[in-house]
Formats: sequence, structure tokens, C-alpha cells
Amino acid sequence: MTTLRLLTGAEARAAIPGLCEVLADSVTGGASVGFMQPYTAADAEPYWQGVAEQAEAGATLLMVAETDGEIVGTVQVGVAQMPNQPHRGDLKKLLVHSKARGQGLGRQLMMAIEQEAAKAGKTLLVLDTATGSPAESIYPRLGWTRVGVIPDYAMWPEGGYCPTTIFYKRLA
Repeated sequence: MTTLRLLTGAEARAAIPGLCEVLADSVTGGASVGFMQPYTAADAEPYWQGVAEQAEAGATLLMVAETDGEIVGTVQVGVAQMPNQPHRGDLKKLLVHSKARGQGLGRQLMMAIEQEAAKAGKTLLVLDTATGSPAESIYPRLGWTRVGVIPDYAMWPEGGYCPTTIFYKRLA
């Protein structure tokens, strides 16, 4: 049985080991999510400590998917924006552990975090994802609109430049 839940800052801190495992699995599997290979769960700890601080400050919504008490997926929305963007949020790090893929968890996480973002007063979400990646195909099926592609925006975790596709979705 898989459950989804939004974490508080304290819950996020307690979840760091599981979050580290999901991130390390994703980077090792080739996901372009900001980190380079080789990448271990220990390498991910400082990143998740920062996310826990942001969750505690109310700057980030952090959602996890758990199966039998183990974190198998996560997604975030950055809700702290500049004064002229109070309506907008940035979707970040949709990650599903390789052992839990193909079960619809990405879709479930996206639907749940979009609802939480709307509750937080967000009416527009934006995201970027590696062009040509498996993740890119998920977003149009969930109602996201493709804006365009930026060449050489980031790097693949194993090296080499990677184009990035930008998407948006209106929540209201």
C-alpha cells in the first residue's frame, strides 16, 4: 500500500535517509536533476537538509510517497517567490525510485502536490525537465503546457550538455 503525505520540516529531517536513497538512485540512473555522477546517498544529505529547512520555513512544499513505510518517491513545490510572483510556484525534483516505477506514482505525486500548491494560493506552476528524458513525457499527459526548449541548459549526470524543456500549468 502506497501513501502520499506532505512533510513538515521536522518530518522532512526524519525522512532524510529515505530521501537521500531516492535521489541517489535517480542520479545514478541518469536523471538530470542537478547532480553529477558518481553520486551516493551520503552526497545527497546536504541537499535534503536544505530542503527540510525550506519546508520548516514554509518556503517549500515537500511531498513523499511511501510503500510499507519506505520512501519511494518525492516531489516539491517552491512556494516562496518574489513580491511580484505570489501566485506562482516552482515544481522541483519529481523523483520515483527505480524499484517503484511503472506504478503511477509520478502521476499520483503530481496530482497531490498540485492540490497542495493550490491550497497554498498558487494558481500557476512552472517546471523544467531534461529534454528527451522519460520524465518529459509525463507532464503533457497531466495537463502541463510545453513552452519550449533551451539548448545546453544543464548537464547529464554522466557528463555532456543536456537541453531542457520548460512547462507550465494553471491551477485555477
